Amino acid sequence: MIRLQPAGAEALLLVLAETPDAELPQRIAGLAERIRRELGPLLTDLVPGWATLLLHYDLLRTDHLALAARLTPLLEHWLAEPVPGDGGRLHQIPVWYAGADLAEVASACGLSTAQVIELHSATEYRVGAIGFAPGFAYLGDLPERLALPRRATPRTRVPAGSLAIAERQTAIYPQASPGGWHLLGRCPWTLFDVQRTPPCPLALGDRVRFLPIDEATYRAEGGQP
Repeated sequence: MIRLQPAGAEALLLVLAETPDAELPQRIAGLAERIRRELGPLLTDLVPGWATLLLHYDLLRTDHLALAARLTPLLEHWLAEPVPGDGGRLHQIPVWYAGADLAEVASACGLSTAQVIELHSATEYRVGAIGFAPGFAYLGDLPERLALPRRATPRTRVPAGSLAIAERQTAIYPQASPGGWHLLGRCPWTLFDVQRTPPCPLALGDRVRFLPIDEATYRAEGGQP
């Protein structure tokens, strides 16, 4: 059952499912594109989440009741659409598993570091949301055996390219920033570049697999010290 909830004076939250599933991010991406195409002049921003879509609108052009009425037929059509069969693009991202928290994560999970790497890299993840920082893609679902709460004390600076986990999600920090996730490794790729089109190679609904590499390969592919 879809719910439409006011979210402040200039936003409407679409709750599209109670819990996310593997196909939902890609379906939400398609819905966001359709809404942007048909109602774009009324909107100032669209923010997809794992099971939600937040619409910021222009109060000089519409309000939440009028916007909800315009959205109703679009949502009915979206519900009737078949689930996409292609599963989104697959990205295979290299990672040198030498993160500062790798041994600590292994101990907390009752695993060896090799088992942590195997579990993490054997899973295919889905891009469920992009936010927090430009290009920061939230990937799920992390294997339950690796699920840990965020660090009690966040770091003031996490290096760009750091692969991290928290709860049932994993992500790569595209820029150096504060962060409270557990660091498992380093990716040599630049995952956000304003000079590139698109700036971020990952899109909502895409699939991601991590490929373990050694330090020499990490350095050869441009990995930072």
